[in-house]
Amino acid sequence: MRKSMMILMVSGILLFSCSPRNEKETTMNPFFEEYETPFGVPPFDRIKNEHFTPALQEGIAQQQKEIDAIINSQEQPTFANTIEAMEASGELLSKVGAVFNNLNSANTNDEIQRIAREMAPELSKHRDNINLNEALFERVKTVWEQKDQYDLNAEQHKLLEKTYKSFVRSGANLNDADKEKMRDINSKLSVLSLQFGQNVLAETNAYELIIEDEADLAGLPQELRDAAADDAKAADMEGKWRFSLQNPSVMPFLQYAENRELRKEIWEAYKKRGDQGNQYDNNEILIEMANLRREKAQLLGYESHADYVLEESMAKNSENVYKLLNQLWTPALAKAKEEGEAIQQMMQAEGKDTPLEPWDWRFYEEKLRQQNFDLDEQEIKPYFSLDKVQEGVFMVTQKLYGLQFERIDNIPTYHPEAKAYEVKEADGSHVGVLYMDFHPRTSKRGGAWMTSYRPQQTVKGERKAPVISIVCNFSKPTGNTPALLTFDEVTTFFHEFGHALHGLLSNVQYKSLAGTSVPRDFVELPSQIMENWAAEPEVMKQYAVHYKTGEPIPDELIDKLQASGTFGQGFGTTEYLAASMLDLNYHTQKEPISENATDFEAAAMEEIGLIDEIIPRYRSTYFQHVFSGGYSSGYYSYIWSGVLDTDAFQAFKETDLFDPKKAQAFRREILERGGTDEPMDMYVNFRGAEPKIDALLKKRGLDQVKIDRTM
Repeated sequence: MRKSMMILMVSGILLFSCSPRNEKETTMNPFFEEYETPFGVPPFDRIKNEHFTPALQEGIAQQQKEIDAIINSQEQPTFANTIEAMEASGELLSKVGAVFNNLNSANTNDEIQRIAREMAPELSKHRDNINLNEALFERVKTVWEQKDQYDLNAEQHKLLEKTYKSFVRSGANLNDADKEKMRDINSKLSVLSLQFGQNVLAETNAYELIIEDEADLAGLPQELRDAAADDAKAADMEGKWRFSLQNPSVMPFLQYAENRELRKEIWEAYKKRGDQGNQYDNNEILIEMANLRREKAQLLGYESHADYVLEESMAKNSENVYKLLNQLWTPALAKAKEEGEAIQQMMQAEGKDTPLEPWDWRFYEEKLRQQNFDLDEQEIKPYFSLDKVQEGVFMVTQKLYGLQFERIDNIPTYHPEAKAYEVKEADGSHVGVLYMDFHPRTSKRGGAWMTSYRPQQTVKGERKAPVISIVCNFSKPTGNTPALLTFDEVTTFFHEFGHALHGLLSNVQYKSLAGTSVPRDFVELPSQIMENWAAEPEVMKQYAVHYKTGEPIPDELIDKLQASGTFGQGFGTTEYLAASMLDLNYHTQKEPISENATDFEAAAMEEIGLIDEIIPRYRSTYFQHVFSGGYSSGYYSYIWSGVLDTDAFQAFKETDLFDPKKAQAFRREILERGGTDEPMDMYVNFRGAEPKIDALLKKRGLDQVKIDRTM
């Protein structure tokens, strides 16, 4: 979920009802059978698009029967016959939905997207039929009020609390008229969220920059030229060069292309995604979503959507979030302005009598990096081949937790590029299955994320192992050259692997509390702490090996990387914080937003003083985290977890990078426990104290400014 980290849930499954399946469907549809595959993974080689609709229909019907049985029980409500029975319901629906949702993000097509659009309102209806059922809520409420009569352990109590709160927060206490309003809002939001994401994917895929004159490639590394030539050839344009809005294409183009007009062209295309007044325009969609979210929150008794969301977070309210963001905003913006002035001076020294523009920033930042630190990113990329970085991730994980990773070849995958691994404990016992899918394609949305095809749970005392996947968009191999990663891509790999460990090492009883089922501002701790090992010289010397010579990265290059560690952090932190505040601005509104998205965004950025040379990391019309990814009022989570991860990593720095006691404590108190306890309690159990912001400020080079350093 790195920057674009998205969490997929059953609530995103799209359903519609119809007649029960016939006998032929039963025998032909792989979802209606036990998976006869290694480790019970989905039989991707047998699953076809036409299987989804009948399987989803049957899944919704089965869960409704299970819920009806709970409601109609003549027994007094108990934890077992109500809470645990609900937890066990919907197995088929979850099974099908996990595959459908993941394919819709990682390997979609027109048919899957059509099914998704048609079925979105029906899933919303099914979910509301459960959450707004008065009889079912009465049983849940009875168990909640009588909880002291049961001998519940901590995890059972957490499941009961989560179930009860979920009903209340879904509108179970509303009157009938307001329940109908809630149903209508939920149905509309399910469709709008889906459409927003599909529009961004369509806009990203629609643009291409075709270069015919090799002179226009000036400044571009050979590796990027080769990739662009390969892309052009694949599009039947051999002899030309094709650049896209996929990050491995657009970002290095902005970083190295000497042709300023072409930088401007691709930058404007990137910035205008979803904002071009065409059939993929997201302006009206996102405003309607923000207003519907506010309306829903107010139906439930909250002043704003942010109040509703943050109640269940570590931050608890928007005041605490703004406090943290504002602590960082002042030094970050000041540092960004200094960086901008240095860039402007370099431009003037080159005889460029023009003001700094957004499409100049990355280009001149790279030149300044080379000038100030004698560090060229192209000089370090040969040491970060994807295969060697993967070995490094495995090595770190093995040293910390004793895990082993064994490639599985005789297992179905959802795409030829997806690789599967069995994850084992040091003693060889099975932990889970991990899929990894690394490169961009038109069937995959942008960014990087971790997800689950099967969450961990315990059934009759037996641990049911999870099936986890990480999906990225790293630079592709070209010709005889392997995939070479930027250092940012290296840290992204470590980041997503941290999420994967959270899912794989989960060891709880109930699947709804497993793995990453934690508050948004805690879920990034396991991922972001892993990034720290990627940058440690001791670790880098073991995985950063030149793909041609086999020589480890020299100390000189490591020293340069370390020296430049805070370089560019003004820009990076500022663009991130701007997006976080934009998210909150949309969702702290207490009245309907009447202006258009462009004006709303401009006013929000003017209020915080964002300089013209920088835009938010995600502009409104392609802010998928917030409008199609589950992070509404929660994009701040990365920086909140950043405080946690930098503080937590100090526990290792104070002892040993691979201190076995610290590693086992982190595994035991954080990774294995999922959402079975309050996040801060789990953190304190590991660290011994609540986190401080100091380590984060130092890591980002913002520690020289005097600010309040409490969270």
